[in-house]
Amino acid sequence: MEKLIELYRQYKGIDPCNVAPITGSGSNRQYFRLTDADANTVIGVIGTSRDENHAFCYLAKHFTHRQLPVPEVLAESEDGLRYLQSDLGNRSLFDALKAGRDAGGRYTQNEKELLRRTIAQLPNLQIRGARGLDFSNCYPQAEMDETNVLFDLNYFKYCFLKATGLDFHELKLEASFQLFAKDIVSDKSEAFLYRDFQARNVMLDPEGNPYFIDFQGGRKGPVQYDLASFLWQASAQYSDDLRRELIDVYIGSLKQYTEVNVQQFRQRLQLFVLFRLLQVLGAYGFRGYFERKKHFLESIPYAMSNLRQLLKENGCPYPYLKEVLQSLVDMPQFAPQEQKPIVRADGYKTTDLNPYNPHPNDGPATFSKYDGKGPLVVRVFSFSYKKGIPEDESGNGGGYVFDCRSTHNPGRYEPYKKLTGLDEPVIRFLEDDGEILTFLESVYRLADAHVERYIQRGFTSLMFCFGCTGGQHRSVYSAQHLAEHIHRKFGVEVHVTHREQGISSVYGDSSFNK
Repeated sequence: MEKLIELYRQYKGIDPCNVAPITGSGSNRQYFRLTDADANTVIGVIGTSRDENHAFCYLAKHFTHRQLPVPEVLAESEDGLRYLQSDLGNRSLFDALKAGRDAGGRYTQNEKELLRRTIAQLPNLQIRGARGLDFSNCYPQAEMDETNVLFDLNYFKYCFLKATGLDFHELKLEASFQLFAKDIVSDKSEAFLYRDFQARNVMLDPEGNPYFIDFQGGRKGPVQYDLASFLWQASAQYSDDLRRELIDVYIGSLKQYTEVNVQQFRQRLQLFVLFRLLQVLGAYGFRGYFERKKHFLESIPYAMSNLRQLLKENGCPYPYLKEVLQSLVDMPQFAPQEQKPIVRADGYKTTDLNPYNPHPNDGPATFSKYDGKGPLVVRVFSFSYKKGIPEDESGNGGGYVFDCRSTHNPGRYEPYKKLTGLDEPVIRFLEDDGEILTFLESVYRLADAHVERYIQRGFTSLMFCFGCTGGQHRSVYSAQHLAEHIHRKFGVEVHVTHREQGISSVYGDSSFNK
């Protein structure tokens, strides 16, 4: 520790006012947050491997030079065992997605947006990050090869498969492994393979933009590996629809950096999904069956569920390996458990799966006179019909008024009565039910066309109002999401007021009084 403080002293010219350990790393490196008198912080790292530390520092400097979202290395000790890096805060993507995991993989729209942003940035690191990179600095080797693949496949065989007691023909299985390994590395890639791309290794800034950490194990390799690692993370429980959406986001982003044969990419991805599932089961077997760590034992059913689904989709092209894996998922201890209603930690179900047929009500727009002055300011309100539609103070005559009362009402359920459409349990209720999402799809299309036309014509004011019974749940959710959508898409100033809740905020102008 004294040597780390000495490194800080050399960098800053002063001693830190506070040094606090940071928990949560799965490696043998130690992390500390060092704070000065002005509350400025840096992260100090103590490692046991000079080569591993060198790999991280080299890669971080290279990625920083390429203007990629990674921490900046600020100082390194002469012995190579300590370094300082910029502090990216305390909020990881893993932490931000906790509520979705706890809800059985039912992620809100905001959580999905974080996933989309993260996946869209991955090709930036893989392709742009590889340009000019000297892979000889990678640890423990420069490139993924057949030896790596066979090691992991045999790790699965010895640490998981044999531990289950399943009978199999070792020579036939080894022959499948040999073919598998050759196929995995058959396409020579010049990309950077992150290798440990997971939600724990993504930090989020206050705006929700992703930054990547813990890439010291990266090397040259195929891009599909990282995508499979992330999307088939067992405990995340991503739905098939969400995976497909994120794969599309990834491919769209990848096309910005390199040519993509989409059909071939998807076929190769399935191969890496199989590989990653076997890797994961090997790790879970060792940590769970041999080290008896509860977390890994509890994670096995999720991984087996993913493997069972992959086999149903004919995701294993090696006949004997497929036979073995099918026998594995059919073993009694891995039989699918009866699905039970998901109950939140606070003890209540979010909703029954019986939503009404959605029928959004699109209100007519009232146009102001053309003034040609701009810029456009959009005002969005939530309100209760019992207290009347909000007045338009701009003199523009009002705008859209949307009736949210056709959608499923959380206010009918006791646990939500004191919450609003800004609270996570209500958000999850509405998005699980799905009616509000269908409703807003129509609203977004209408609003987008209207905002775009108002900008073109130089109008200065546009108003959207969402009403429901109490102005507390559905209207608040709708108004908040439309406000964020318009500002994110058009960059205009948007004021959102939840009238019955006494809550106001603004996007795009700090002069707005809350």
